[in-house]
Amino acid sequence: MLHCQVIPVTVFAQNCTLLWDDETREAIFIDAGGDSKKLQGVLDEMQLKLVALWNTHGHLDHIGAVGALAAHYQVPVIGPHLEDQFWIEGLQEACRSYGFPIAEPVEVTQWLKGGERLVFGNYEFEVRHTPGHTPGHVIFYCQHLNMLWTGDVLFKGSIGRTDFPRGDFQTLMQSIREQLFSLPDDTQFICGHGPTSTIGHEKKYNPFVSGRAG
Repeated sequence: MLHCQVIPVTVFAQNCTLLWDDETREAIFIDAGGDSKKLQGVLDEMQLKLVALWNTHGHLDHIGAVGALAAHYQVPVIGPHLEDQFWIEGLQEACRSYGFPIAEPVEVTQWLKGGERLVFGNYEFEVRHTPGHTPGHVIFYCQHLNMLWTGDVLFKGSIGRTDFPRGDFQTLMQSIREQLFSLPDDTQFICGHGPTSTIGHEKKYNPFVSGRAG
């Protein structure tokens, strides 16, 4: 059985997700955005074996710890889409700009396109390409768990920013409408920042997207 724990990292309180299988004790991080020593400590305390790092997009608060963890545990880096390569290549400069500790470089093992099926434990996760916040943003959906990881596309009561390089509001809205709002209303999601929500709740109450489900 899979278990899930959200671990806030960096001063931006980015929601890094730890998923682990209680039988094998294998684990993955989704969006290991920073504080690598903190994340290593959680793995050690829970006696988990990290086997992969999944990433929704290339912003520093979502991949800041990925390079260090990948090197330490010798595990693959999965995602995001190749269109975010420029963000990943600029990670260290972004760290300098925001006053973050300089992150280890990130080497992506597998770029995602959307439409892939990733497997962890006995569960399958669908990858969907959701540009707009960044051009290479992806999300991870597990139908069996009724869970979705939206990164910075959709939040409870808000949506992702589009004023970063190669962000685009209309593209983001199309991604939300076609790739997120096409999922069942009771789908729960963990977003990049802030509390969890459901697709149905955001369709009805999110002031940025309510009434745009069609």
